[in-house]
Amino acid sequence: MSTIDDLLRYDGRRVVVTGCASGIGAQLCDQLTALGAEVVGLDMRRPSSGVDEFVEIDLADPGSIDRAVNAVGGPVDALFNVAGVSSGIGNPVLVVTINFLGTRHLTEAMLPQLQPGASIVCVSSLAAANYRENLPQAAGLLATGSMAEGVEWCHDHPDALADGGYRLSKEAIIGYAVTTAVPLGAKGIRINCSGPGVTDTPILDQLRSAYGQGRLDDIPKPLGRVSNPTEQAAVLAFLGSRAAGYITGQVIWADGGNIAARHAADYEKG
Repeated sequence: MSTIDDLLRYDGRRVVVTGCASGIGAQLCDQLTALGAEVVGLDMRRPSSGVDEFVEIDLADPGSIDRAVNAVGGPVDALFNVAGVSSGIGNPVLVVTINFLGTRHLTEAMLPQLQPGASIVCVSSLAAANYRENLPQAAGLLATGSMAEGVEWCHDHPDALADGGYRLSKEAIIGYAVTTAVPLGAKGIRINCSGPGVTDTPILDQLRSAYGQGRLDDIPKPLGRVSNPTEQAAVLAFLGSRAAGYITGQVIWADGGNIAARHAADYEKG
């Protein structure tokens, strides 16, 4: 039987990380390298370190995604979908395009290169905590068959993106993981999500610039602080490892207790 150290190691495994140039993605690349992985980083700009190979990608452009997948080649043992933008960029359709539609396109295009025993790990968000209640809305986006259809759906349903598109995009990521877990499982491939709480990354800077520090301060933080990229990357590294070999179709909420605080309040009311 393998030791826990063996299960957490990535020796001999080739992994792909989107958003490798900054934030959680950059930290994840460093961690995976330290764990023995061969890391292929995907981003719009080259990272300063942490990857064995770099491929440029624009997740808003299906042609760029297809070229990146061809450049990566195979085999691939783990795909980490970390790249994303916040509603702070002020373009709801682009938010959904990058965070969900482009990420889905990349994942689907890379499936032939994923080996049995491979894993897919996607980054959702605490903003998607009510994804079950909002399922009918996200289901419409999930039902689209391509990036172009998804963008058209967004233009046809402006109310669904009225809050900036970020929540919807992250709910759709969870919906994608849940609905594909069974068919992917039949191929020996796992898929899971993390749900980070407030984390000190460039996305936090986008939100701070767009909405002000007060809005961020108002988000409950039971641990008394925001998260850091290293903590969030560690969750992803675990989910992609053999230590999580029997976990699929799940969301791991790395939110510092935020959802627990909500549930505790409900119990107190009851």
